[in-house]
Amino acid sequence: MKTILRVAASATLALLATTASAETRLTMSSWLPSGHPLVKDVMKPWIKNVEEATDGRVKIIMLPSALGHPKVHYDIAREGQADITYSAHGYTPGRFKLYKMVEFPFGGDSAVGTSVAYWNVYNDYLKQAGEHKDVKLLGLFTHGPGHIHNSKRTVNAASDLEGLKLRVGGGIMNDIATELGAVTLQKPSSSTYELVSSGVADGTLFPLESVPAFKIQDKTTHTTLVPGGLYNFSFFLVMNRDRFADLSEEDQKAIESVSGEAFARLAGEMWDTQDAKGLAAIQANGNEVVTANEAFLTEISNASAPMEAEWLKTAAELGVDGKAALEAFRKLSHQQNVAQTR
Repeated sequence: MKTILRVAASATLALLATTASAETRLTMSSWLPSGHPLVKDVMKPWIKNVEEATDGRVKIIMLPSALGHPKVHYDIAREGQADITYSAHGYTPGRFKLYKMVEFPFGGDSAVGTSVAYWNVYNDYLKQAGEHKDVKLLGLFTHGPGHIHNSKRTVNAASDLEGLKLRVGGGIMNDIATELGAVTLQKPSSSTYELVSSGVADGTLFPLESVPAFKIQDKTTHTTLVPGGLYNFSFFLVMNRDRFADLSEEDQKAIESVSGEAFARLAGEMWDTQDAKGLAAIQANGNEVVTANEAFLTEISNASAPMEAEWLKTAAELGVDGKAALEAFRKLSHQQNVAQTR
């Protein structure tokens, strides 16, 4: 009887060892606070989706603290310091070029629309340029339309922006704010509260959700809404290429099934929900909220036109039909926006 029990115990241990060895644990470095909606409502649900899609064979562990500044998170994944990271293309000026397609003014009023359009147009037009070839690209997305928030005055013309010190994240938001007359401070979103509360910055360019998320609604009491967005902001979700290649084909496909467009939609839905809450919080705080008038919108369009022309030239140099890509992005983004409002 004892022999039978020993054999059974050995078999159980062997089975547990096999199960344990079959489980793959991946690490994610996250630089935003754990309570930020992008972490709790996007990254953590996606982690759960990956585990479910792989029937528990792949588990992603979010590290307790970031392994570096947001601007180095692409390299953190590329070099394998963490297996998975996310960040913004604009945090590393000059490194990526084609992402600016989604950041031009008036891209759309829905983050779902712009994010889903971005993923599809990237794969149809931009992927061939190889800007993410040294990692496994799992997702692309944008936040909601970006607006103007400041502590000094009503902004409804380029002249109102003259001399205002605004925190920006880089990319088109930096270029357009500078062209319109603002003094830009290129810093990550996580630094906004400190910059605004200390008076180093007079305000920031942000989507609506970020105003209460970064607790600046009592500081930036003047908000200007720009229909379609003054700008948008491009984010990526990437994985170390070798670690992805080490996974079984079954698990690779499972992860891809909950990434890509599915991830873009997950992220977009979060931003849209949070933007609605953000606007409500701004209004409840008694802040001034105005909508940019036609004259200001024309000033914005005129300021961005040379930037768009320059991007088209850059795209051509990279072998990309930028005109077709931009038209496809705007068309698909609009279609998604219309679908969201039905």
